Amino acid sequence: MKSLDRKLAEIKANRDTRAFIIADAKDADMAFGVRATGPRSYLSAQGARPAQFSPEVWRREEFGYRNLPEFLDIIREVTRQGLVDIMLMSAYVNDLLSIQEGLFRNSHVTPAARANDTTDVWAVRHGSYTKEPAQTFRTASIDHIQCGQVECERNGGEFPGANLGLYSVTFVNDLEQDRRTLEAFKAFREEAERKQFRYFLEVFDPNVPSGVPPGKLGEFINDNILRSLAGVPEAGRPLFLKIVYHGPRALEELAQYDPNMVVGVLGGSAGTTYDAFKLIHDAQKHGARVALFGRKINNAEHQLAFIEMLRLITDGRLSPEEAVRAYHGVLQGKGIKPNRPLEKDLELTDQAMSYDGGAARTPVSARSKPPSEAGTTAPEKPPPAASAPASASADWPKLPGGAPDFAGMTSSQRQAYDAWRLQRIFG
Repeated sequence: MKSLDRKLAEIKANRDTRAFIIADAKDADMAFGVRATGPRSYLSAQGARPAQFSPEVWRREEFGYRNLPEFLDIIREVTRQGLVDIMLMSAYVNDLLSIQEGLFRNSHVTPAARANDTTDVWAVRHGSYTKEPAQTFRTASIDHIQCGQVECERNGGEFPGANLGLYSVTFVNDLEQDRRTLEAFKAFREEAERKQFRYFLEVFDPNVPSGVPPGKLGEFINDNILRSLAGVPEAGRPLFLKIVYHGPRALEELAQYDPNMVVGVLGGSAGTTYDAFKLIHDAQKHGARVALFGRKINNAEHQLAFIEMLRLITDGRLSPEEAVRAYHGVLQGKGIKPNRPLEKDLELTDQAMSYDGGAARTPVSARSKPPSEAGTTAPEKPPPAASAPASASADWPKLPGGAPDFAGMTSSQRQAYDAWRLQRIFG
């Protein structure tokens, strides 16, 4: 059984479970084109793949982006690492890796493909498409995702490709525009049900001025989701949702409404490492059971280590702050220069939540040490592994009894402690 199916069953059976679904969104080639593969500062263990550059025009180092073979190598590496539950791809990459190569055949990772590409993800260089209200569009067909052909054989219900897709909608608070969006969604749902195709629903914030105050966007999105799905029976409903995180109140409002509805959050632009780790921690705390990170993973200095930290956070074994320090310790150990110094990487920034970076998530505070939210939950206890035994041979200050004295640590001592603790966790 794929880990996605096992975790979905566990989440629906026990809302208090820590089971958490992580998806690596490697589908950005349906949005960005050449830039989708990310910077060549990180390559898989396979290393560089051949590419042709005329030295009198430019050098490969000037170009800076991975080519598609290097991008595929990273997808293979992340899949074999086994810490994500879903690998989201374009229909073409799904064809190459799922259908032709069989990468996911003996893996617990579920392949998925982007099933539509509305115009608000047309983030090409020098284009202006994303500045217009999002319009519906589908490049990929369900059959092409499932079996790589215009029509699939449907005798046994098994397909060589992905049988899970992401379908995206964007509500802009315009009657005619939103009606067309829902009509296209209805047509997709009915086709998916006939073709035994599973999907999850991505709901973007308005990509143009909508008249909805920024602080009320969470309520606007929540009501649109619930109203739109109220007429859809179980057979046509999404496996889970993928939405912008608008803070604890909006997320809890949606997550508590229906125990059969699994809520997930999207990652947005790259930001700091703390942005990513704090987001997945807070989203899980307030009811999310899924996170889909694209650029946050794809632009990381070391993708495998970054994903390890995400999993350790959702398992309750590291706090976001500890994970940032431990991640920097891993980079230091591997001789990788971080994109930002540790102190800068521990800052919380105002994140752009659209594909082209044009819309900022203003309702969320952007302080490096946000205060506790009054009236929500009590301060969290550190995970059990946080205390070091008195006999540990380590160069950092300790409290009576052997627990680490975080207040007395220097920055370098804290990095040493986090690296030691990470080594202890992995055994």
